[in-house]
Amino acid sequence: MPKREREIVLLSKTSLLSEEALERELCDLDVILQQAESPGVFAKTHELVRRNYITRNPEFLKNIFYRHRLKSFWFLIGKN
Repeated sequence: MPKREREIVLLSKTSLLSEEALERELCDLDVILQQAESPGVFAKTHELVRRNYITRNPEFLKNIFYRHRLKSFWFLIGKN
């Protein structure tokens, strides 16, 4: 599995995890986070509030996902 740079704090009840078990745990956690951070999931869980209306268009939201900055008076809001 390719390594991704990610800062994760992992709290575990047992300090007796071997290196292999800890590495497997981190790989599983990385897979879960990759799925949760995908553009498709982002488009399902967010909406874009513009100055005069709200956009829920998944294709438009996927394009917004890759932008570094939003235009003035554009706000991303989580649906939860």
